[in-house]
Amino acid sequence: MKSVNRITFLTGFFLLYFMGGITHPSLAQLCTGSLGDPVVNMDFGSVTKPATNFTAPGYTYTASSCPNDGFYTITGFSTGCFGNAWHTVAADHTGNGYYMLVNASYQPGDFFVTTVTSLCPNTTYEFSAWIMNVLLSPSGIKPDITFRIETPDGTILNQYSTGGILVTNQPTWEQYGFYFTTTPGNADVVLRMTNNAPGGGGNDLALDDITFRPCGPDVSSVIQGLNSPVDICVYDQPSYDFSASVSPGFTVPVYQWQLSADTGRTWTDIPGANSLSFLRTPTPAGHFGYRLTVAESGNAGIPSCRIASNVLEITAHPRPLVNAGPDKILVTGYSNTQLTGAVTGENVQYNWVPPDYLSSDTALQPMVTADRDMQYVLAAVSGFGCSNEDIVNVKVVAGVFVPTAFTPNNDGKNDHWTIPFLDPAWGARVMVFNRSGQLVYQVKGLSVDWDGSYKGQLLDAGVFVYYIQFTDGKPDLKGTVMLIR
Repeated sequence: MKSVNRITFLTGFFLLYFMGGITHPSLAQLCTGSLGDPVVNMDFGSVTKPATNFTAPGYTYTASSCPNDGFYTITGFSTGCFGNAWHTVAADHTGNGYYMLVNASYQPGDFFVTTVTSLCPNTTYEFSAWIMNVLLSPSGIKPDITFRIETPDGTILNQYSTGGILVTNQPTWEQYGFYFTTTPGNADVVLRMTNNAPGGGGNDLALDDITFRPCGPDVSSVIQGLNSPVDICVYDQPSYDFSASVSPGFTVPVYQWQLSADTGRTWTDIPGANSLSFLRTPTPAGHFGYRLTVAESGNAGIPSCRIASNVLEITAHPRPLVNAGPDKILVTGYSNTQLTGAVTGENVQYNWVPPDYLSSDTALQPMVTADRDMQYVLAAVSGFGCSNEDIVNVKVVAGVFVPTAFTPNNDGKNDHWTIPFLDPAWGARVMVFNRSGQLVYQVKGLSVDWDGSYKGQLLDAGVFVYYIQFTDGKPDLKGTVMLIR
């Protein structure tokens, strides 16, 4: 019987050594190639949908989060068990779901059996699982698990034992695993977990995240002339040449470049990208991952048969969103005008150009004290060097000019009564009365635009009185306007 040590992860990649307890060292297996996506990932579900796709021979399910000897539960939280003899296990391996909690029976035996049906024939897979010794006392019985991968008729494809899983000061998930190859015919396998140690004085464990991943020759991809990841502005994207290499091992390999726009959660095949090279053309803004998958020709259409290269990352960063705000009116002798800029983006910096007559050229809403017409540019640049700008005009006038007549006859000329230099930002209230003192039109903090009607009805020609009331200290204005038909 072969046994393996736990998997060690190094900067996102892992090497799995079959060592320790192997009778014949020459039988030790070493995977130096590439892995595919998990074909099976048994994570025991969540509070709304716990896992049920396995059997626990000789064990009884309990809803208690502290199962007794010979019992198991599926839970996301366990604490205070048996007078705090166990760790508090506040979350599963990934922190967002359930796990299987087992209190071993008095007699050793199987505690987990399931059939896996979604594998490819004659394909090498990595099997792995996360386990925790939940016992706190170092003198207790240690869990000792044998994992077996069998064909449906019971032929063992591979197996290993963990040996006694050590007690830890803090609740610690450890990953164990090994590699096996499916038969050329029926690719279905049975996963069997056997507890070799007796129960009654320890041998208590948590189990989570059982995965199967295809394994094959090494597949490596690069961006020609650059290191991944690449950051570029969306408006300044060149085309990029990708290339890949595949070590010997395939008979008739089939290549397929893939794209992920959600940081690797899902991958889609890129149509026509079926060689060792790929030309990446400009894209919209976003974060994109690229990889090459490889499979034998007979299995190329089955995702569970593919292995994948390292991921090449390119982020096309958007321009900052820049809005210099609406054009402004500055009336000499009234009050200063305030610009109303807005900028959003990735770690942006911004400034107004020119800085003349501004209370600050680095504030989004500076005050303007210009004595002449000005045009200001609000310029912004992101932390990735992506730039954008917007323009606002400031009109300097000697006073608010109120037209004294208009002709709403739909000839396209002077059909509306407007006050062009009345800035809506001043919040002024504009009212128009007929000769009887009836209010026929009013707005507050908006542009003035009267078509000579009242409640949808055209008013007769005549003289009307307007009254403009300010709330910021400007003197009120009043006068008359003639409606001519």
